Amino acid sequence: MAIAKAERLMNLALCLMNTRRPVSKRELRASIEAYHEVTSDDAFNRMFERDKDDLRELGLVIDTVESLDGEFGYLARSDRNRLPDIALDPEEAAALSLAAKVWQQARLAEAASGALQKLRAAGVPYEDASSALEPRIPAPEPAFEALMVATRERRTVAFDYRKANAVRPEPRLVEPWALECWRGHWYLAGYDRDRADVRVFRLSRISGKVRSRGAATAEVPDHVDVRDAVARWAGEGATAATARIRLRHDSGYPLRARALSTATVDADWDELEIPYGHGLDAWLAEFGPDVVVVAPDELRAEVVDRLRAVAKG
Repeated sequence: MAIAKAERLMNLALCLMNTRRPVSKRELRASIEAYHEVTSDDAFNRMFERDKDDLRELGLVIDTVESLDGEFGYLARSDRNRLPDIALDPEEAAALSLAAKVWQQARLAEAASGALQKLRAAGVPYEDASSALEPRIPAPEPAFEALMVATRERRTVAFDYRKANAVRPEPRLVEPWALECWRGHWYLAGYDRDRADVRVFRLSRISGKVRSRGAATAEVPDHVDVRDAVARWAGEGATAATARIRLRHDSGYPLRARALSTATVDADWDELEIPYGHGLDAWLAEFGPDVVVVAPDELRAEVVDRLRAVAKG
């Protein structure tokens, strides 16, 4: 329904903006396919007035003109609906260029590239930010794009989710609120309808397709702090489990600050006991050859897999 209304509003806006004379409601009803399905004159009039009000709220200036025979017509003059020229200084243009390089996910990368091309065509001063700074936000999880759209459109989704250490995935029905990347993993925060509570889901544990299940109904908080929710759910304080790692002398100070205990192994290595929460593998992988995971085996395997993926890339 949301997509149908958006398409109807777009078609109405196009009709009003691409005419040189006022167009009557009768002509608009005949020209826009979505209005053909409305059989009642009263229902059409109500729908048209709502659509016209919605377009005006979106910023479209619609003129109402009365003809000599008393019939009203509508049009959106191009000179009154033209956006002002975009003015960016070189620093702002460089910041946009840098931001456009962030996304590695295919659809978002294409959209960002297209936006830069339009700015160039409009004569905006553009500077390619091809410095040593190369920001990247990887989004390899198959569920990412579907959840991003569902979050934006406020649509409930269903998916199968495997909890940590679970053998089989379980069905979930969730109203998505926000997505965030935390220590190399993407997480979704939302309202779990079956459990009637807020939940956080790691996208890499979603199996199969994400399926749309209609409009969301739960009230979204004014501020959804996914990182804080993930830290409480999956961070160091979320579990009593610990990991043992070996760390080179004079390295890994953030890890040392969180260590529960530290012991010297030899002239090159120290052994640390640190809290073990979900996402620790991505953090440890950042330290490369300065860290060796001793236990548990699951964490060691996850870190090795991450390092191999980096080496292949």
